Amino acid sequence: MPPDFATAAPRPSPRRIGQPAAAAALTSLLVVLLASAIGCHDLATWWMETLPVMLALPALALSQRRFPLTPLLFWLVVAHCLVLIVGGHYTYAEVPAGLWLRDALGLARNHYDRLGHFMQGLVPALLAREILRRVQRMPAGAMLTALCVSVALAVSAIYEIIEMIAGRVSAEGAAAFLGTQGDTWDTQMDMTLAWAGALFATLLLARWHDRQLAVAPRCSR
Repeated sequence: MPPDFATAAPRPSPRRIGQPAAAAALTSLLVVLLASAIGCHDLATWWMETLPVMLALPALALSQRRFPLTPLLFWLVVAHCLVLIVGGHYTYAEVPAGLWLRDALGLARNHYDRLGHFMQGLVPALLAREILRRVQRMPAGAMLTALCVSVALAVSAIYEIIEMIAGRVSAEGAAAFLGTQGDTWDTQMDMTLAWAGALFATLLLARWHDRQLAVAPRCSR
């Protein structure tokens, strides 16, 4: 088990995201977001799919001063935003890379949305882990893992509820947003992928995350 980050000795050259690099990344992400609205499949779907990115951008910018994220978490959030932006531009059922993979492997559907739901579990779980470790000083272990996975599953469940509401409000307009592609078990598979992403974050990325937490700025409760 890796040493607790609160007691680990500081390293001489900690790896942290500098302000210029973070600013460049967020500016580029904003440009990509705005550009994705041009020629998008459907503007209403674009708004619904990219709304989390619109919320994440200012949150990331504000966090750089008081709660700078570890590089691992920061770049995973950026990657998740890009996944959402691509899905918003094309709709998840029509993303070209997913269509190519479907045809190449003889699949029944475009599985790009599965990547989105995997990230939907991975990123919230790692964010919860970072907050619990840095702010609450919670030690690594089974309880930390269980809490982080629970947070990720709660986020996934809330998103599925939002999709249900969107479908009931406007069945036709929400078809692209839901992206079920005729899959009866789409909701269950979405949450399964989120669960897998959360387990990946809390079990396979834990040591890498703890090494970066060991040199992260301390945060008061």
